[in-house]
Amino acid sequence: MTQIRLTPDEIHDLAHGILTRTGYGEAHARAIASFLTTCQMDDCGSHGLFRLFMCVETMRRGTIDGTAEPDIVTDDSAVVRADARGGISLLATQSGLPLLIERARRFGVAALAVNRCYHFSALWPEVEQLAREGLSALSMVPSHAWVAPAGGTRGALGTNPIAFAWPRGDTDPLVFDLATSAFARGEIELYRRAGKPLPEGVALDADGKPTTDPEAAMRGAMCTFGGHKGSALSLMVELLAGPLIGDMTSLESMAYAEGRPEAPYHGQIIVAFDPARLSGGRADAGQTSAEALFAEIAGQGARLPAERRYAARARNRERGYAEIAQSLYDDLKAL
Repeated sequence: MTQIRLTPDEIHDLAHGILTRTGYGEAHARAIASFLTTCQMDDCGSHGLFRLFMCVETMRRGTIDGTAEPDIVTDDSAVVRADARGGISLLATQSGLPLLIERARRFGVAALAVNRCYHFSALWPEVEQLAREGLSALSMVPSHAWVAPAGGTRGALGTNPIAFAWPRGDTDPLVFDLATSAFARGEIELYRRAGKPLPEGVALDADGKPTTDPEAAMRGAMCTFGGHKGSALSLMVELLAGPLIGDMTSLESMAYAEGRPEAPYHGQIIVAFDPARLSGGRADAGQTSAEALFAEIAGQGARLPAERRYAARARNRERGYAEIAQSLYDDLKAL
């Protein structure tokens, strides 16, 4: 597959140009383009420039507000609420993060509830941002009901990712961002575009039978990872990032979309933890214990979460570009 090279500025300008021409206001276009550049430079292709197709389709359907200004609401508690008012989640999330950081440092634990947002993105950039502020963080979202529960035959759950970050001082934070589905929805689409069969055990066809055909998987349902264990975690995400914060489940989000191929409309929860407060003054000792654990894992030859992504980031920054498929670039330029 032919690859082309794009600098960070070229990635950002390509995304920004597509977004503004499609109808996104400047604030949203900047937030989304910056996010996509971050993912693409980390070789996170399933959440990089490829996601522009969903952004464009959602705008063309006329359901999203590309100029909505988030409404940030808080009181004297540890809860911050960000009403995206029908816009993409990124601007609302970034608007609420400073208050979340302040409340986490004041109370030890704080939560940011983002409501009425269209979400298409990865979760790791936000929890990594919090970890670089010295906080541990957890983030979750539902999506559309594309995923069958363990033992089921049709979609009832979302891909329902969970992201976690742990600060490590001057070292890159430990970060993971994983879907509770066996595959992310974007990965199946990338397999479809490449004409490659899926691995066994990640998807069902429309009749509820296992399939490795990406086309059949898109018409059917995805599977949770780890059988009943992944299914239970996915259900937890549904509840914490849906009813708990007064927002939609994946079933409700899919019904709201009425079959339109657009970004899911729902909520997001981010919880931040301050080790300095929660450790009772023993944060340094706790960090020493954590680093000993990380060293043991690395000493066995295992890879810590995010190491591959950090390596890709360093490599792409040093050479000054990331690579994307020529076919993807051509399709994006056609937008």
